[in-house]
Amino acid sequence: MIRPKLLCISLVFLIAVFYETDGYYSYGVDECIFDSREMTDVEYLRTFYFNQVKDVQFNSTIRKFVGFTEQGEKIAGYLNNDSATIQQMRGAVDRVCKHNGAVFFSSVLDKTVKPEVRVRSVKKASGTHPTVLMCSAYDFYPKAIKLTWLKDGQPVTSDVTSAEEMADGDWYYQVHSHLEHIPKSGEKISCMVEHASFTKPMTYDLEPSLSESDTKKIAIGTSGLLLGVILAAAGFIYYKRKSTGRLLVPH
Repeated sequence: MIRPKLLCISLVFLIAVFYETDGYYSYGVDECIFDSREMTDVEYLRTFYFNQVKDVQFNSTIRKFVGFTEQGEKIAGYLNNDSATIQQMRGAVDRVCKHNGAVFFSSVLDKTVKPEVRVRSVKKASGTHPTVLMCSAYDFYPKAIKLTWLKDGQPVTSDVTSAEEMADGDWYYQVHSHLEHIPKSGEKISCMVEHASFTKPMTYDLEPSLSESDTKKIAIGTSGLLLGVILAAAGFIYYKRKSTGRLLVPH
């Protein structure tokens, strides 16, 4: 099952109001950084900004505040000497990160949506140019996904072009992969998809393309059906007009 390698929760809050005259402001950002849902190695950061400049930051790895500006260094020195504040900040890994991380996993990361997958030909072979096939996955969540081309069940790595996952703007994603292919008789082309919503990789076969003769047959059949509908409608209109004005008298 594919999962992101790095996960980060950021809690942003405003801790000071705007000054009425100069417009300066400050705010703080809490960040919990962890690389697995077990959260055995969590780093907690609380960063204070003044007028959009990083001023001072507490880092749970070094267990103290660090200043980034002249003013920030003074504030860091003061806070590091405040035992109550330091004790409270060091406890934030459990109080803030692990608590909110568990909520984050259960409400967001554990929610998955299976992709809708299509494997089709988008460009037919012409002369020396090969056929271009496309494997597309639509409307899936989360973002991490892997598409692998298969020829007779064996992975293909050459002549493959894959795009990055694209956000649809509604929490869902789509991705496309192209394969340049010279068709061979009896060969089976498939696309294997690996995603967190699947318990195992899923394989999708290339959709059969219609030959030129089949296309002509469908066109002729459609034209015949349309002509039949037109003739039936014309006959019904003629019948209605002939029937208008007649008075039927019983014998």
